[in-house]
Amino acid sequence: MNAEPLSAGGARAAHPAAATAPRKRLHTYGLPARSAAEAVGAFFLVFVGVGLAFFSATGSVSSPMGVGLAAAAAMVAFGYVSGGHFNPAISIASAAAGRTAWKALPVYVLAQLLGAVLAVALLWVVIQGVPQLADTRMVFSALANGYGEQSGAQFPLASGLLTEVIGAALLTAVFLGATSGRRPVVGAAFAVGVTYAILLTFLAPITGGSLNPARSSAVAFFAEDAALQQLWLFWAAPVLGALIAGLIYRSIDLTAADAARNDDDFEDVDGDGASESGTDTDIESAAGAGPADASGARTGTVAPGASARASANRTPDARNDDDARGFFNGDDDGDGDNNGGTPAGKA
Repeated sequence: MNAEPLSAGGARAAHPAAATAPRKRLHTYGLPARSAAEAVGAFFLVFVGVGLAFFSATGSVSSPMGVGLAAAAAMVAFGYVSGGHFNPAISIASAAAGRTAWKALPVYVLAQLLGAVLAVALLWVVIQGVPQLADTRMVFSALANGYGEQSGAQFPLASGLLTEVIGAALLTAVFLGATSGRRPVVGAAFAVGVTYAILLTFLAPITGGSLNPARSSAVAFFAEDAALQQLWLFWAAPVLGALIAGLIYRSIDLTAADAARNDDDFEDVDGDGASESGTDTDIESAAGAGPADASGARTGTVAPGASARASANRTPDARNDDDARGFFNGDDDGDGDNNGGTPAGKA
């Protein structure tokens, strides 16, 4: 029996089990399937959040905690299909960070809006059946986001705008950070859910807690005119916060990529303090060469097939990394680079 190949650090290379089905990347799902998942997730998030806000007087789970739990559950349930946004702000941040194609963004946002409106429409039917409530529009006006006279604690426009921008930036930053790299799916969903709950608890007395333009729009459509007049803030603030977080993460990713390229270009393979070209061939040649002669030059030749074996050893790790990133990060163009851009070599 042949031993498993060892990696450069001495650890055995991880190979996926032969009987294990490969995880689907997001780009293997069509845009209709991804948008449908976004609509269902947004429906779940808004139905639970707005419903709990109405029934919170019963002393059950608070609305912010319910939204956080709903967000975590929806990410685990549907995130493998669409990326688990369920919020236009998160979709915008993902596009700005280069993880979602801009051409898919309008479809995602429209799907999220439809899911949110359907959730509030069903709640309208439920609430309208309560005989003690004379005016259902007044109920939804109380549930709508607002500032000034429409704010629970009478916070002015500037306070509402600033806190919503900061809250959206923090939420989308946590999402982008939690869903990058090889982090467990449940851990990422937990981080996003807890962040939702904390931020909504803080924002509740200021604006009613939005962070989600789809939620704000759906409730405003069924509320009185004042809610629609103030709706612009609950699009402008989350979009601005999302763009800030997305562009910061995009710059970090580009900086990290440049640093990685520089490390590859200047690799001190033989430990003599000099910089050699960091190509795979040079590194593999140095690793497979014989002992140094009196002048310090490496002697011997590379073992036959060493380069192929090294490449094979690296391939499973790269594939596993793609699978881990692919759970939440959309590769909408199918070019394998998760940047939502044009595949290399194509116009």
